[in-house]
Amino acid sequence: MSAIITLELPENVAQYARTVAELSHKRVEDLLVELLDQAVHDAIDNLPDEQILALANLQMSAHDQAELSDLLAKQRESELTDPLRLDELMGIYRRGLIQKARAAKIAVERGLIPSLGEN
Repeated sequence: MSAIITLELPENVAQYARTVAELSHKRVEDLLVELLDQAVHDAIDNLPDEQILALANLQMSAHDQAELSDLLAKQRESELTDPLRLDELMGIYRRGLIQKARAAKIAVERGLIPSLGEN
């Protein structure tokens, strides 16, 4: 799912975003979402240990997981009627995996959990 958030940007930031979006052949909105997403991912590095462990154990909600499985099954059977929802859920799933992996890497580096190669 998506949330609508209205931001008031300083004119110089808005102009820079428009320029970069145009040069990269993207909509300004898509560029800003990508940049915010990256900033959130970068912020993971600075989280306290407790939050790092919580992210490393993060799971997709049971409802979203069931819906994703259902949509993937429909896609396999060529019965998919809502490809946009499947794309949205796949995006949530991918971002979650990336967050989990980054948090697990940090947790190993901090000695909070053993690496997969250790017993």
